[in-house]
Amino acid sequence: MSEGAPEGTAYEWYRRAIDLLERGDASACLVLLVRVLTEDPCSVSAREARARALCDARRFDEAADAFDALVDVNPSDDFAHYGLGVSLWRLQRFRQAEDHLAMARVMRPDRDDYRTALDHVRATLRARRQAGLPLEGPLDAGGP
Repeated sequence: MSEGAPEGTAYEWYRRAIDLLERGDASACLVLLVRVLTEDPCSVSAREARARALCDARRFDEAADAFDALVDVNPSDDFAHYGLGVSLWRLQRFRQAEDHLAMARVMRPDRDDYRTALDHVRATLRARRQAGLPLEGPLDAGGP
């Protein structure tokens, strides 16, 4: 075991990371997942957990990149599309978010969280269109 490494195997680190993520400690989860991915860089489970943790840590640029990489590897991964859509939504890239959330919704019409996220993004786009506002990015707080 290398200096400063946690006890156990990469799988045990992964299990602890998931437990931390489920308890809301995304930052600690990410520390363990770095170790897991160093040992097994191809682990799809660890890469997905990392993307989730980045999103939970509000690191949306990094989360979008991580979910995008998952979509590239497996375009039929509904959760990767959902995570990418949510990350893009938080980055106020609404049109791209809509595409990925719609894809996730088509793949898994039974998921209410997918429907709700898509509904919110579409409502935002509709409101911005009706108000003549830009469809992407933050709105000027000062106004006209």
